[in-house]
This record gives sequence, structure tokens and C-alpha cells, in this order.
Amino acid sequence: MHPFDIKSALLAKHAQHVVLIHFPIALFLIGVLFDLIAQRTKNRALAAAAYYNFIAAAFSTVPVLLTGILAWQFALEGHKLKGILLDHLVLGWTSSMLIWVVAWLHFRANREGARPLPGYRLAIEFLGAALIMLTGHLGGFLSGVNIPG
Repeated sequence: MHPFDIKSALLAKHAQHVVLIHFPIALFLIGVLFDLIAQRTKNRALAAAAYYNFIAAAFSTVPVLLTGILAWQFALEGHKLKGILLDHLVLGWTSSMLIWVVAWLHFRANREGARPLPGYRLAIEFLGAALIMLTGHLGGFLSGVNIPG
């Protein structure tokens, strides 16, 4: 495949998932960093940046999950999942749910004005970040990026 062949790139069986996944990963991880710094420095601008990152990350998981399911259907024709692919699917959905929980916590606190964010949210954010990294690592094996050689 030629690197500038747009038709082949857009119609590849899993290309859209591989491209789209980077948005929620980056948005969520930077949101966690902004939230942590905002928590320590009481910087409201960074807290707002974290809020918008989490909201954008949550909404960007929808097309990622859809394209992941489509990639499974196209690549394996809907056959039963097992091994790394099953682990990747379960971790991906779990990561997405944690992203939505974090976005909801921030949305609820932001909507209600001066209500402080719960302290336990940082634990959920760190767990979400760890699951996202593990999911991405497994996805690298599935795409061939993490294969030795």
C-alpha cells in the first residue's frame, strides 16, 4: 500500500480505530496531569482545562468503541474473541467507563458551582490512566507495533 493512497487508508479494516484511539488517550492523560497540578497549586485555569479534556475524552470514546467493534467484525467476521483480543476489548470498555465516570464527576462539580471535587476522583483517574496504558499496550501487540523483531 502506498503511504498516500487515501482510499486504501480509509477503507482498511481497522484503520479508523487505530487513528481515533489516540484522541481519548491523549485527552484523558493530559486531563489527569492538569487535574493533579490544579489540585496542588489551586490553579482554576488548569482545573478548567482538565474539565474540558475529560469531557472531550469521554465523547471521543464513542467512535473509538464503535470502530473497535467494527474492526473485530471485519477482521474476524464476528468469531468468538479470545486471548489478547478479548483482554483488549474488556480493558477498552472498562477504560471507557472510567473515563465517563471521571468526566461525570467533573461535570457534576462544575455544574453545581463551587462544589469541591471529591478527593477519591484522583484514585479513579490514576486507575483509568493505568488501564488506558495497559489497553494501549495490548492494542500495540494486536496491531503489530509491539511485536519483537
